[in-house]
Amino acid sequence: MSDVSDGVASRVDCHTKVLNEAVIERATEAGLDAIVYAPHFRRLPEIREIAARYSTEELLVIPAREVFTGTWTDRKHVLALGLEEPVPDFISLEAAMAEFDRQDATVLVPHPEFATVSLTAADLYRYEGTIDSIEIFNPKHLPHHNRQARELATELEYPPFTSSYAHLPRSIGSAYTVFERAIETEQDLLDAFDDGVSRRVVYKNGLRRWRTTANELLHLGYENTWEKADRLFLSGTEPTHPDHIAYDGRFDDAAVY
Repeated sequence: MSDVSDGVASRVDCHTKVLNEAVIERATEAGLDAIVYAPHFRRLPEIREIAARYSTEELLVIPAREVFTGTWTDRKHVLALGLEEPVPDFISLEAAMAEFDRQDATVLVPHPEFATVSLTAADLYRYEGTIDSIEIFNPKHLPHHNRQARELATELEYPPFTSSYAHLPRSIGSAYTVFERAIETEQDLLDAFDDGVSRRVVYKNGLRRWRTTANELLHLGYENTWEKADRLFLSGTEPTHPDHIAYDGRFDDAAVY
């Protein structure tokens, strides 16, 4: 595990799913300077409001959207920061990437090549002009998943990042990215990614790491049930469904449901 070197540096958990007082407490105790909050199936204005509410003098909470592109059985997750306008879930990958380009968003790839929820190596090649960074360590992964992600980042020359990918508060602090720059605002983080600022991934090994992996994988099993899929977002009325009135029909042609 690495640690912060001398000089200006910031510890950032680049992707969390959960945000409450326990998360803030754990993140502060872990010495994090910022966390990126990107919950499932919430619209950007709500995420921004929640992030602002939980930010403190010690910990910056940065809003983001992990967009679910494609169908439920073949979805590809893409993490977008710096969005000015909302982007729905369950549109094609091509449409999502085009919208990120239009908004000049900072685009991160979580858990590449993982199961049926990730961008593939072919996708990483295709969208190299849009993608800013790919995740090379995820606590939910087994060792061969993380090894594959590192190899992809090296081969394609993508700057790396890591995150706790926490769906559970106890996972906060298990992994984070150290940027050799002060991160005090949302724009600071966007600039750090866009400028390719020097960074390194930090993660915990040992019993805690494997306990985190086991707990998060159990949660993943619950999350990926068809019952939850049907209940949450296939009726067309949920906040991030492309048919929702909030998107004013802009994504009708790109919707997969």
